[in-house]
Amino acid sequence: MNKCKVAIVDYGAGNLRSVENALMRIGVQPVITNDKNTILSAEKVIIPGVGHAANAVTALHRTDLFTVLHKLTQPVLGICLGMQLMCKFLHEGAVDGLSVFPVEVLPFDSKKQIVPHMGWNSIKSFNNLMLPEYGYFVHSYYVPECEFTIGRTEYEFTFSSAIRKDNFIGVQFHPEKSGIQGENFLYRFIYDQL
Repeated sequence: MNKCKVAIVDYGAGNLRSVENALMRIGVQPVITNDKNTILSAEKVIIPGVGHAANAVTALHRTDLFTVLHKLTQPVLGICLGMQLMCKFLHEGAVDGLSVFPVEVLPFDSKKQIVPHMGWNSIKSFNNLMLPEYGYFVHSYYVPECEFTIGRTEYEFTFSSAIRKDNFIGVQFHPEKSGIQGENFLYRFIYDQL
């Protein structure tokens, strides 16, 4: 049974249903919504993410969620593009993000790396946050290491695979596609074990 109310923010992201299904596998029945009041009253909020940054920001403005999300006081988890949206500026589409994290989201250099970075990769966690040892990644843009980095991954160079500030956690990997370790991570987020 669901022990808390979980809202998945609906701005048209491609992984809404896979996040919902992963939560249901751990006994949580989330609400997929773009309703501000539902999101504000949720005990936990997840911002999913697959898609283009500029389109996502446009959708958040259209539903008036852009002005709401960065003010949330309950635990918030951003996944992939959802993590990137919490940053200050996204080079994909050259758009301003929610500015929870005062960092820029940068493009991988396709002359030096295969882009997108796709598949399984290791995650090194620190600051006592139990991240999966491995996660599934699909992304062409990344958050550099910064003061908010709590997990890092190597792909030609080291980037932030997880960041945290106050009640906001962002992960570049997809926990909903990262097997039992990913589900365990979602469980810990939902049940206040992070």
